[in-house]
Amino acid sequence: MSASQTSEVPADVPTLLVKIFGKDRPGITAGLFDTLAAYSLDVVDIEQVVTRGRIVLCALVTAPAAGGEGGLRATVHSWAESLGLQAEIISGRGDNRPRGMGRSHVTVLGNPLTSEKTAAIASAITATGGNIDRIFRLAKYPVTAVEFAVSGADTGLLRTTLATQSHEIGVDIAVVASGLQRRAQRLVVMDVDSTLIQDEVIELFAAHAGCEAEVAEVTERAMRGELDFEQSLHARVALLAGLDASVVEKVRAEVRLTPGARTLIRTLKRLGYQVGVVSGGFTQVTDDLRGRLGLDFASANTLEIVDGKLTGRVVGEVVDRAGKARLLRRFAAEAGVPLAQTVAIGDGANDLDMLNAAGLGVAFNAKPVVRRAAHAAVNVPFLDTVLYLLGITREEVESADAEAGDGDGDDGYGDDGYGDAEDGARG
Repeated sequence: MSASQTSEVPADVPTLLVKIFGKDRPGITAGLFDTLAAYSLDVVDIEQVVTRGRIVLCALVTAPAAGGEGGLRATVHSWAESLGLQAEIISGRGDNRPRGMGRSHVTVLGNPLTSEKTAAIASAITATGGNIDRIFRLAKYPVTAVEFAVSGADTGLLRTTLATQSHEIGVDIAVVASGLQRRAQRLVVMDVDSTLIQDEVIELFAAHAGCEAEVAEVTERAMRGELDFEQSLHARVALLAGLDASVVEKVRAEVRLTPGARTLIRTLKRLGYQVGVVSGGFTQVTDDLRGRLGLDFASANTLEIVDGKLTGRVVGEVVDRAGKARLLRRFAAEAGVPLAQTVAIGDGANDLDMLNAAGLGVAFNAKPVVRRAAHAAVNVPFLDTVLYLLGITREEVESADAEAGDGDGDDGYGDDGYGDAEDGARG
C-alpha cells in the first residue's frame, strides 16, 4: 500500500471517501479519477493496495457542489459495476485523523509468519499505545518479512516491548525510528567470524596446527564473555607457532561466506552505502576479503610471520571488544557518516560495544547475551535479511541484480561460497 497526501483541507469541509474493491486490471485508477473529474473535486489523499490480484483503491476527495453528491454516487457505482467492481462512498468532513506523535518502523521476520504470531505482535503494539498505520510485505523468501508503520508510541518503549514478544513467539523483530535518515546513505560495519563468514578463522589455522579442539573451546568461552578476549587471543595464537606461512593461502581457500553475504554487500554498495569489517581474526584473511568483496574498510589483528613461519604472536594493537567500537567510530568519521546512521552486525560478546555504539546494532545468530543487548536480532542463516531491517524489499534487490545482469549464484538462501572459481569450498 502507498499513500500520498496532496492537499490540506479545513476540518469542517465536507469530504467523501470513495472505496473501490474487486479484481485488479490495468486502468482502474485512471478510470476512477476520470469519473470523478467531471465533478471538479480536489484529491486529498489516495491509498491503493493489490493482494493476490485483488485491488482496494481509496480516494479521499472534497465533496461536489451542493446537489452534486447524488449524481456522483450514481456515476461511480455505475462505472464500478460496468467493470465488475464494488464501490462504497462514505461522507465525512476534513482530512484523515492526525497520526499520533512518535513514528516507528517495525520489521518482522518469520519463518513462517503465522496468524497467531501476527496477532501477538499487533496486540503488543496496541499495548504500547501505538497505532498501525500501514503494513507492507518486504519479502516472501527466504523468510517472510513484513513492515508495520506505527505512530503514537515511543520507539524505545516499542523496541523493549517487542523484544520480549519476539523471544516468546519465536520471530525476529526490529524497531527503528522513522525519518529521512533511514533512507540516507549509511555505513554498515560487520564482524567477520560467524557473521560475514561461516567459520572461525583461528580454528581454520588451528586445524593445520593439529590443535583445533583446544582452540575451539577457548574461542567459544571468549565469545560467551567468560574469558578476557585479549588474553584468550594470545593463548590461542601461541598454539600456531611454527606453522609455515603457506598455510595462509590454504585458510583463505577454506573460508565460506555466510549465505546472502554477497547479496547484502552488493546491494548496499549499489545504494551508495559504505561497508566495512572489523574482526578479532586476522588481516591475512580480512584484507583478502576486502579485495574480493569490494569493502571500503577492514581492520583486524595481524599474525606475525618471520622467516616464512608463524611466530605464535600478533603484532600491533589488538582488535578486541573496545577496539571494534573505536574502529566503528573511526570508519564513520572517515566515511563522513554520523554515528547515528551506522549499522553494526555481530554475533559475539566482543561485538557488544560496537553494536551499542551504532545507530542500529544487529545481533546475527548471536549468543543470548548479545541478542538481549542489541537493538535487533536476526536468527535465520541468511545475512541479506538485514536489508529488510533497512526497509529494502526483496523485489528491489532482484530488480537491481537484473539490471546489472548479475548471476553469481548468491540468491540469499542458497550456499554462498567464497571465491568465484573456488566455490568447491561451499558449505
